[in-house]
Amino acid sequence: MSKAQPPQPSPPQPLTAAPTTPPRAQAPPAAPAPTNPEPVRAKEFAAKFTAKFPSAKVDWTKEHRVKLTVTPQEVGEAALFVRDSLKFDHISTVSGVDWIARNELEVVYFVGSSVTGLEDFVFALAERVPRDDPVVPTLIAVWRGAEYPERETHEMFGINFKGHPSQAHLFLPEDWNDLPPLRKDYVSPGR
Repeated sequence: MSKAQPPQPSPPQPLTAAPTTPPRAQAPPAAPAPTNPEPVRAKEFAAKFTAKFPSAKVDWTKEHRVKLTVTPQEVGEAALFVRDSLKFDHISTVSGVDWIARNELEVVYFVGSSVTGLEDFVFALAERVPRDDPVVPTLIAVWRGAEYPERETHEMFGINFKGHPSQAHLFLPEDWNDLPPLRKDYVSPGR
């Protein structure tokens, strides 16, 4: 009977580098996004607005924004045009700006739209008044949601909204008797 031969170990294999895959072809670098995309819609809205209100000032146009300024005498009619003709149907906020060097206060209504295709756009409608007699009409009848932002703007800047149902304080103490705190000439105690 013959004996089975034990298996012979295989000779050591030389070390080789791991198989490499060919390098992928790199896509050409993408063109940089424009830093100031052409504000086509904003310019269209501005053109429609100024056709109706020729004395309006186009403050700026951006890709998703436009800001126009009218007089306080025109702001009510302008707001109705923005709501009914341009389809900006809800208020986002109301803001005040103190242009102390020009002796003016500005009220800016930021309004949006629920119309498909306009959801990403903000229309800013502004008006300016003298700092020593800051009276503008309320726009609550146009955008009901303006009630509390107008009230806050009154409290912080001292702008009076003629026809507003209540301009009582929202944030400041009832006995506040100093300048409105967001005016540039207000000096905070202790500073």
